[in-house]
Amino acid sequence: MSTLRQRPYALYALGLLALINLLSYVNRSVVFALFEAIKHDLGVTDAQLGWVASAYVLVFSLAALPFGVLGDLRSRRAVITGGVLVWSAFTVLSGAVTSFAGLLLCRAAVGLGGAAFGAASQSLVADYFPTRGRAFAMGILSAGITIGGVLGIWLGGRLEAAYGWRTALVAVGIPGFLFAVLSARLRDPTRSLDRLSLRTYLRDIELGLNAIARYFLPLIVATVVGGAAALWLSRNNDSKADVAVFGTAVALGLAFNIRRWVVRINRVGMRIAPGPLGGAFDELVRALGMVLRTPTLVYVFLGGALISFGMNGIVGWAPTFMSRELGLTVSQAAVLLGTWGLVAGTAGALFGGLLADFLRRYTDTARVLTISFGLLIGGPLAIWLLTIRDMAHFVPIFCAAFFFLSWFNGPIAAIIFDVVPARISATVAGAYLLFIHLAGDTISFPLVGALSDRFGISTAVLVLPSVAIAGGLVVALAIRTVGRDMTRVSGTGQLVSE
Repeated sequence: MSTLRQRPYALYALGLLALINLLSYVNRSVVFALFEAIKHDLGVTDAQLGWVASAYVLVFSLAALPFGVLGDLRSRRAVITGGVLVWSAFTVLSGAVTSFAGLLLCRAAVGLGGAAFGAASQSLVADYFPTRGRAFAMGILSAGITIGGVLGIWLGGRLEAAYGWRTALVAVGIPGFLFAVLSARLRDPTRSLDRLSLRTYLRDIELGLNAIARYFLPLIVATVVGGAAALWLSRNNDSKADVAVFGTAVALGLAFNIRRWVVRINRVGMRIAPGPLGGAFDELVRALGMVLRTPTLVYVFLGGALISFGMNGIVGWAPTFMSRELGLTVSQAAVLLGTWGLVAGTAGALFGGLLADFLRRYTDTARVLTISFGLLIGGPLAIWLLTIRDMAHFVPIFCAAFFFLSWFNGPIAAIIFDVVPARISATVAGAYLLFIHLAGDTISFPLVGALSDRFGISTAVLVLPSVAIAGGLVVALAIRTVGRDMTRVSGTGQLVSE
């Protein structure tokens, strides 16, 4: 194991996973630059475009926890490789759809692939960098979110202008097949695994899907019923009602699921200890019990959902806002986001990780402080930005806002792994991704679309940075608890001190 943790290979693995993460977010965000072209070609409304974005996020969030369990119980490498293949294939297929329903289905499948990659990749990086430099390593991995997000918009805008929106989707989907080959050869820093082949992949990916379905039954039923009702209302052009009905249904389903989880945890008890793990159901109970009984995780989960609501909503609706309010073409908006956004976002993600690691030498609250300060500075700048119509002022304020708002990426992931035993880290990371996206951008995309249909895009987008600021305030509450929670995990021998 010591040879696998040598710095050169750890850096190679981090670089490869960061590139794959970048590609994942290119595949996710490219559709945002294509909204206007898709709207005219397929004849959809803004609210329906919001549902196209939410289809990805909804499936991503629902699948993140089961795939996190799979990564802990089976093979993280297999989960990652399968995810890359799925999102690549369905991004390519998105370019061939002829209806709103077909596009919705393909984008949902892209979310399934993204969910498989997310938690497993974070867990691998956390093991390659046990504590020292962990926030910076997570910042590098998370930089793919920012870079991929703006690069996807930039590529989408340029490709759409030159070749059309269908070709743009095909072009960004194809490179994933090459990266799947590379990810299949990754070595796991804590597990001895054979070379991944189709046969071993099918063996590693085996999991009790029936048990998972039963475990999430209230949420699945509520999502299906709410989604069907929302689609029916959407076809009848009642975009305000479809958002309310779907959001209420999912919230009720999640509430019933949480109640079942709490009852189950209280009944079986909660003991995180070294040793062999049980089945997938017990693994879920362990992870969810860890979340409910760790105050820092509660604050991070709640704050993360608010941050996800605001930040992903801003990225998703930025091209449309800039096109309508600043008089730019979609291509021009994509170029602006892809140049200044790329520089500011990447710099912010890396600086946030470096700052959190530097301050960590002096205080256990360093990562919490870095997240909160970035959002509390960047959020008001973003609100100001959305009121500016002069490009001479828009660009510098945009860079400053995006720089500060990107600080949170590395530190927030590092906090989760700081207060969670390593053996269930992928499961807890999956639970985090499930919660923040289900309670965050799954709601923000169609909600902003519905508000835009009613009040205009300039008013609708103002809700996004306001909610992100609230997320920074919630995360700040963890200042009181993070040191105690880190000490508790350290006492189990799961966390290596710096």
